[in-house]
Amino acid sequence: MAPAPLAAPEFGAADAFVWHTEPDRLEPVPQVNRIDLKLLVGIDRSRDTLLSNTLQFARGLPANNALLWGARGMGKSSIVKAVHAEVRARGQALKLVELQREDLPSVGRLLNLLRGAPERFVLFCDDLSFSHDDQHYKSLKAVLDGGIEGRPENVLFYATSNRRHLMPRDMIENERSTSISPSEAVEEKVSLSDRFGLWLGFHPCSQDEYLAMIHGYCAEHGVEIDDETLRAEAIEWQATRGARSGRVAWQYFLDLAGRKGVKIG
Repeated sequence: MAPAPLAAPEFGAADAFVWHTEPDRLEPVPQVNRIDLKLLVGIDRSRDTLLSNTLQFARGLPANNALLWGARGMGKSSIVKAVHAEVRARGQALKLVELQREDLPSVGRLLNLLRGAPERFVLFCDDLSFSHDDQHYKSLKAVLDGGIEGRPENVLFYATSNRRHLMPRDMIENERSTSISPSEAVEEKVSLSDRFGLWLGFHPCSQDEYLAMIHGYCAEHGVEIDDETLRAEAIEWQATRGARSGRVAWQYFLDLAGRKGVKIG
């Protein structure tokens, strides 16, 4: 009556995979949606730290799980995908596996599948956060701590979140005010983020950094525009969005490239 054991995937089929459930499977991703590492402006320290950590892991050396937290649109997920490409470009056969937050309860099955493989994997969960009465965070401990078996030596976990402690402040305050042992209730959930050995903060960019991002995109893709026009249009664009970030810079660039008749490969 039990389902047949999951067949070992063909990890040579792709450099990246997406984990799906019902049924459990690793779906190969033929082409990862990402930009070059050199185009990520204003996050140099985070870039260098994550790249160094990932290279250590890919070479079989000790490395830390990483939590990338902070302002939206500042390249948290982009840097994970770009670092993966850079590590592979340096000759390391590292695989990237994306895991959706909703599938965290199945992570034990995924780890068992990866545990016996000769390849090394970065398990990536984008936009990770937890709401009130959300028990998915308990499944995440299997990745970070590994329980009695321990986290597989060939698996590292990277997550991005807009929240440093992975849950909203009002949820933390509610736990503190309603629990019999307030400190213990808060400690259980807040300590989850402490299990990440590496914290990388992403903060809103300056106007100069915002403009430098756009100049970098233009140079990379051959879009020609004079500096004065670009500056005026880019500042107007971010004003209409009410925000200034790497995502807004990319959105302006897409509009500019379209108007200039330049296709983005």
